[in-house]
Amino acid sequence: MIGAPQAVSEDCARMISTDPFDDDKLREECGVYGVFGADDAAPLTVLGLHALQHRGQEAAGIVAFDGEHFHSERRMGQVAEHFTRDTVIKRLPGSAAIGHVRYSTTGGTVLRNVQPLFADLSAGGFAIAHNGNITNAAILRDELVRRGSIFQSTSDTETIVHLVATSDRTRVIDKLVDALRQIEGAYSLVALTNKKLIGVRDPLGVRPLVLGKRGDSYLLSSETCALDIVEAEFVRDIEPGEMVVITDEGIESIKPFGPAQSRFCVFEYIYFARPDSQVEGLSVYQARKNIGAELARERPVPADVVIPVPDSGVPAALGYSSASNIPFELGIIRNHYVGRSFIEPTDQIRNFRVKLKHNANRAQLQGKRVILVDDSIVRGTTSLKIVSMVREAGAAEVHMRIAAPPTTHSCYYGVDTPERSKLLAAQKSIEEMAQHIGVDTLAFISMDGLYRAMGEEGRNAVRPKFCDACFTGEYPTSLSDVERRDPTKQLSLLAESA
Repeated sequence: MIGAPQAVSEDCARMISTDPFDDDKLREECGVYGVFGADDAAPLTVLGLHALQHRGQEAAGIVAFDGEHFHSERRMGQVAEHFTRDTVIKRLPGSAAIGHVRYSTTGGTVLRNVQPLFADLSAGGFAIAHNGNITNAAILRDELVRRGSIFQSTSDTETIVHLVATSDRTRVIDKLVDALRQIEGAYSLVALTNKKLIGVRDPLGVRPLVLGKRGDSYLLSSETCALDIVEAEFVRDIEPGEMVVITDEGIESIKPFGPAQSRFCVFEYIYFARPDSQVEGLSVYQARKNIGAELARERPVPADVVIPVPDSGVPAALGYSSASNIPFELGIIRNHYVGRSFIEPTDQIRNFRVKLKHNANRAQLQGKRVILVDDSIVRGTTSLKIVSMVREAGAAEVHMRIAAPPTTHSCYYGVDTPERSKLLAAQKSIEEMAQHIGVDTLAFISMDGLYRAMGEEGRNAVRPKFCDACFTGEYPTSLSDVERRDPTKQLSLLAESA
């Protein structure tokens, strides 16, 4: 027995927020949405942002254009808190709109950083919303400030606005291309002018962006689930390095960056995307079941029941159960109605906070050998809590299986990842991790197994299909800002991945 039951300490309890969107998980930065050619563009955008709420819960914003004027509404908090027909939506007329939901990875959580950002340029109004992270934004910002630019936010997205504004090109499309050729990192963005809706993916296609159609109108979205909610037809994925320009005349496709090897973020399949989305031609739900099945083949263990850690572990647990012929049960029930804050008047009440979101289904756990399936382990605080809960419910054995390789490196492409010093897998061996969280055994899917679940033969070490830097430390782009902060950082990352 590697691990032993551990009580959840008061210090650990303090680390576990009662915010239902603040578990021990990696956080996607944001989701983007755009509508062109619909009389109800803003209401459609609100619905789309509802469907993308999982990608960011800190703030939301919409910019609409009515043929003469741009209208902007940006709010802290979730979409439903502010964007209702009787309040904000009626102030967003027009047949074109773009929207954004945000979870900050660059820039503080303040209103001035909420997107879409808007500026009056020499070529006219220009609004932009961005998913991803620019890895040389600080260097570019310093140069722009030196040349006289005045920034209103600390968001890396504003760097794009200033690069567009200071470009010596004439057409807004050429200005945007000129700007994007100067930036590093990952991005999917939507932009709105007085005549165009524009969508762009970075040359490696790290972040998702799809094209949809609803009657005579066109839509852009981070995921297909946000097309489904407005009954729009999925047309296709925007290709890596592609810019689509939507006008009254139709759609134009531009590929200004030259060919590159696609490196789509594999964590979109593991956790970020909604399971009912189709990403890069693959069902997210099926991909997660495939991962679970591959995990069962790679890391079997005798057990009586397979239990998912809700909600993100459910598809992988179904796959594990099917491949192992071990029954699937809901042994942990999640409370989806926990508020965003919780008043803790006494120490006794404070100790109950760890059970606000999850409760053990004792009848499915008592006396049984349990396989817990989760999507990832980041800091390990949630895993410690869940394992303790399952043991207290009477489980005879607890084995944990993780539907991702060990997360050992920080992400610099639009995911809020702790520093390496706070990543459990970067500090401990798998055996030490098992002891720390109190399980009998702990195992992760292998890199080759993850790729096989995605339909590949395995991971091609020379030309990997996905961005998997959080597992391997092999970053597909330069990290200029990181290198500037610590000149040895990039060298050490490359050395670790060699």
